[in-house]
Amino acid sequence: MGKFVIKATKTGYTFSLKAANGQVIAVGGEVYNSLASVKNGIASVAKNAPIANLEDQTISGFKTETNPKFEIYKDKAGEFRFRLKAKNGEIIAASEGYVKKDSCKNGIASVRKNAVDAPVTEPDDK
Repeated sequence: MGKFVIKATKTGYTFSLKAANGQVIAVGGEVYNSLASVKNGIASVAKNAPIANLEDQTISGFKTETNPKFEIYKDKAGEFRFRLKAKNGEIIAASEGYVKKDSCKNGIASVRKNAVDAPVTEPDDK
């Protein structure tokens, strides 16, 4: 089972979603100003990831999906990435860069699976 890890930064709080093996599979889409708001962001990922549509923006003439959705795109370095958008269109989670699109899709599948009922580790937890 995966877990969400909250980190305190100089300007607020961020979170990452880690798979059971400890690998980071997604990070929060913003820096939150309070512990309550970062927990709301985590709850949004847990709620939206399993039901999100998939929009592959690397295909010409791709179909625009409705939110919530995962968007697969290529970054400036030519790597595949995904971002998860909530119903309101806000980016609530994003991935690292992947060399292969299949690896990116596996990352999305991992977020869908690991976000549900994942425990949350707060900054003071050891």
